[in-house]
Amino acid sequence: MKNVMSSLKSGDWRALVACFLYFDTGFTVWVPYGPLAPFISKSISMTPAQQGLLVAVPVLSAAILRVTLGNLYQSAHGKRIALLGVLLSAVPTIVLPVLPFVPSYTLLVLGVFLGVGGGASFAVALPMAGSNYPPKVQGLVLGLAAAGNIGAVLDGFLFPQLATHYGWQVATGGALPLLAIAAITLYFWANDSGVKTGSVLRAFGSFVVTLVGLIVLVLLVEAGIFGAGKTGVLLLPVIGALLAIAVLPKRYRAVLAERDTWVIMLVYSITFGGFVGMSSYVSLLLTNLYQLSKIDAGLFMALLAATGALVRPLGGLIADKVSGVRALTVLLATISLSDFVFAALMPTLAGGIALLVCLYVAFGLGNGATFQLVPHRWAGRTGLMSGIVGAAGGIGGFYLPVVMGIAKESTGSYQMGFATFGALAACAFLAIVALRRPWMAWSMQSAALHAHATE
Repeated sequence: MKNVMSSLKSGDWRALVACFLYFDTGFTVWVPYGPLAPFISKSISMTPAQQGLLVAVPVLSAAILRVTLGNLYQSAHGKRIALLGVLLSAVPTIVLPVLPFVPSYTLLVLGVFLGVGGGASFAVALPMAGSNYPPKVQGLVLGLAAAGNIGAVLDGFLFPQLATHYGWQVATGGALPLLAIAAITLYFWANDSGVKTGSVLRAFGSFVVTLVGLIVLVLLVEAGIFGAGKTGVLLLPVIGALLAIAVLPKRYRAVLAERDTWVIMLVYSITFGGFVGMSSYVSLLLTNLYQLSKIDAGLFMALLAATGALVRPLGGLIADKVSGVRALTVLLATISLSDFVFAALMPTLAGGIALLVCLYVAFGLGNGATFQLVPHRWAGRTGLMSGIVGAAGGIGGFYLPVVMGIAKESTGSYQMGFATFGALAACAFLAIVALRRPWMAWSMQSAALHAHATE
């Protein structure tokens, strides 16, 4: 504990608190559709696949917007971007409570704005927090800032209770006081010491183009333009990602030519994608698979999200000690095995909760361990890489509920869904094992250089 307090005092702790609260609130307004989905489906008729798309759109929006917001952070002051993110993510919480009728396409469009909370907060909060601290404590600091994903816990506790008493539309307005607190804290405490390069106007234009483009794409998929049924839904992340990449400056697109970028993206699509995707879908999973009440499913969702969020700083701390490479080798194996066991056994409620807890612990630790590596491998480009890697995590989070919904609708079971993600985790594990030697070399060399620079 003494070492932790000493590390926190080595930088601007107020800025770290502001980033934490910003990220926490961003998560709260990011995934309310998850715990509210059982309520929404009572008033709007949807198939399991459509339910999966509903909870997945905010996740995808955050994934894509992280790329252009990470690019904007490289040019503009983080505090201004954060306040813009708070404003945009407040749109659904203001609009939904006052609408007399909510068609499905309106929910999907507002879901894009909900993604600004998760997307903006991730791409800005982490590098802004890290910019106020020395390199030797980046794993701990980024882990603490990113522990703001505990905001997903509030979704499980807050929104089902409000929806039960006041209706699901009014329940979404429950996030407004939290957004106000985040905005005030950011205004007075946030600080960004990162080096800025490039044109602010061009970077902001890229963000606007991506936001509008996502809204158009979601409406086109809803209308069946990209293919009827599941085809358009599965293509949506690909088209959205291509849009975000197209508007990036050429010098930033260069990182996509690096092998390590794609491997770290795959890893994060499993760890963070698993966390946010399962948090979005687990209420539906528990109500459909185990017939839990909507309130109980929301509480379980909150407890699972709390587990994953609280261990994330520990993942960064462990990675600081043993390296993110070693930590991820164990954690990816754990995720893969847990998914395969769930698919093979389709356990009872007690066994299912135990496996979900195991998954969430591995997700949280893996998230912290992954971002311990980013500042070492991509020094000076952490804002951009936070956006790109975070986008991969969000895309993983999009596909999880979509694939789960398709599996349930097509086969009547979730086995295919769990088996699919178990296989992907196994592939990431094999990639880390294959690259273990070169990754250990640059991660240890970077740590040694940082230690020498501080002597």
